[in-house]
Amino acid sequence: MTQTRTATGDRPVALVTGGGGGIGEGIAAELAAAGYRIAINDVRKEAAERTARTVREAGGEAFAVAADVSQRVDVTRMIEAVVAHFGRIDLLVNNAGIQVWKPLLDLEEHEWDSVLGVNLKGCFLCTQAAARVMQAQGGGRIVNIGSGSNRTPFPGLVSYTASKGGIEMFTKVAAVELGPLGIRVNCLAPGAIEIERTRLERADYAGTWGRVTPLRRIGLPADIGRAVVMIDSDNAAFITGQTIMVDGGLFTSPPWPPEGS
Repeated sequence: MTQTRTATGDRPVALVTGGGGGIGEGIAAELAAAGYRIAINDVRKEAAERTARTVREAGGEAFAVAADVSQRVDVTRMIEAVVAHFGRIDLLVNNAGIQVWKPLLDLEEHEWDSVLGVNLKGCFLCTQAAARVMQAQGGGRIVNIGSGSNRTPFPGLVSYTASKGGIEMFTKVAAVELGPLGIRVNCLAPGAIEIERTRLERADYAGTWGRVTPLRRIGLPADIGRAVVMIDSDNAAFITGQTIMVDGGLFTSPPWPPEGS
């Protein structure tokens, strides 16, 4: 796979938000394996440092930067720290996200604000700050991590679904506005991905979702990480404003009744 390079031929720099575990950790690992220098963000300093240490132990180059992406002051400080450390930002991966499982009529206002603040406002703040750096350096790429709930309503996840749907439209507008600046913006929407959080959702998470996924397995964080590397490569240089489902066909397959019903 052809990797995107900087104008000087240096190894590109990627900032991954929410990289302290789960999908973010998988994205950081795959980017590092592809030769990127990685800045790993998480609101939990120890989690970001753990992922950075794992990347370094595997032979990659990484450093940790703690920040709450829902707070402009934190985002500004984070972007400044990355530029001070690496000198540039070539790829921003807006992965940080939280969710609250509650019915619509029971959801508290502060819970709605928290989810939208991290997932959607965080995407906006990080994109705005990183894009200004990219504009000054002559271009860059942004990958937003959406969800299968971009396309399908999930009862009990109204705030999460709203935030991820918003990210898809935010991606389109950002791509149109930032394209003339040499900045590509795309969205990757994972399906059922096995991480610590999802394993707690049901006793047999892998078996349950694997049975209804056309590829007959659920995804792993590495699947999303490889998709990020792919969409950031020179092979995808004319792709922007798109949402690409990384779901094994899960949200393409219609909900057919079980056989024999």
